[in-house]
Amino acid sequence: MRGKDEDTGEFLGPSRSAQRREALDVLDLAKVLVELDPGRLAKLPLGEHLLPFIAQARRISSHIARKREVAFLAKQLRREDEEALDALRDALDTDGEAARLDTARLHLAEQWRERLLGEDGAAALSELMDQFPGADSQRIRQLVRNTHAERKANKPPRSFRELYREIRALLDQPA
Repeated sequence: MRGKDEDTGEFLGPSRSAQRREALDVLDLAKVLVELDPGRLAKLPLGEHLLPFIAQARRISSHIARKREVAFLAKQLRREDEEALDALRDALDTDGEAARLDTARLHLAEQWRERLLGEDGAAALSELMDQFPGADSQRIRQLVRNTHAERKANKPPRSFRELYREIRALLDQPA
């Protein structure tokens, strides 16, 4: 019998049902990838050779043709190694480790911004400079001043957002 060890009688590989389940999981992953917006797709750990297949599946509007193209994308995904697919699933998973780390960095950046804009902003700035020596302290001070001025004048929070982006860039730097 094919797939069975002659001596012990044990099956050597996964069953046909297990193979089918894995293929259907990859097909579901392909469907999710086709529906993602381009900004989120760019952040995923996805091979460059797969992007044209995703773009092609997006362009097709006919239901059956799109289904066929998504199946072809799934076939290309099945050629990837299991670690790459797991990393991709984790990045897509809102409860995954990558999403948790990203959310934690987001909250940390917001905390730093609030500390810098709070009563004791000078102490927070010196602590930020101690933690991130490569940070541009003059730029951060300027953004803090501009944010306070925006709040007093009831202007749109442009500097407030820019301060967040500056802090987020510091946190995203490798340690």
